[in-house]
Amino acid sequence: MDEVFKALADPSRRQLLDVLNERNGQTLRELCAGLDMARQSVSKHLGVLEAAGLVTTTWRGREKLHHLDAAPINAIAERWMTRYDRRRAGALADLKRALESAPMNEFAYTTHISTTPEKLWQALTDPAFTRQYWGVSFETDWKTGSPMTWAERGAKTADPEQVVLESDPYRRLSYTWHTFTTDWANANGIDAETLAQLQAESRTKVTFTLEPQGGTVKLTVVHDGFDDGSRTREMCSQGWPALLSSLKTLLETGVPLP
Repeated sequence: MDEVFKALADPSRRQLLDVLNERNGQTLRELCAGLDMARQSVSKHLGVLEAAGLVTTTWRGREKLHHLDAAPINAIAERWMTRYDRRRAGALADLKRALESAPMNEFAYTTHISTTPEKLWQALTDPAFTRQYWGVSFETDWKTGSPMTWAERGAKTADPEQVVLESDPYRRLSYTWHTFTTDWANANGIDAETLAQLQAESRTKVTFTLEPQGGTVKLTVVHDGFDDGSRTREMCSQGWPALLSSLKTLLETGVPLP
């Protein structure tokens, strides 16, 4: 947590977070073009933000993309702002509100898991694993372009646009998000008004990137393609941190979170 506070203490780094909040997934060149900072300075600040967990990176071909990860800021707010005088935490509150209020078309999250790429890949694809920490199983052969059927709480969801987009075992996995059906809504306690909002939005996709780092694997999850003001994003951004924490706990202890 000390690294997060140190990273946020610099106004240039806060400016970088603001820029990524406006448009996530930018290259170093794109960030430099929109800021009055030298390329070397931007690169150095990004390194500090990434070390603090506030920025995560993915690769698109040879381009390195930078994504805002607001989870550490939310954790600070939940831990400190509810225990101490809010006036003393005003600046942090303003930053948190800014990060949450501006429209964002993607959600990015990074975690480090003490496991191997092979075991993590299995945990992301094998129904015996996914049912434990997610409550979902996938019926697919995990080949690029193959259809996917989602099975959750007795409801199965299938759709021609529900497909595997990319499958590079032990390195990268991407697929479209499931279709919001009446059966799915009934199984998950989703009311009719919320279901209608979800069904009116564009289909999104999720991408998992696995990077071995010594005895751990860096897992980056990017869920993107959300409409502005998306209800889907609101629901997914609340669910992903708990889901990935349960995945991490399962792989490191053998038991998922309750």
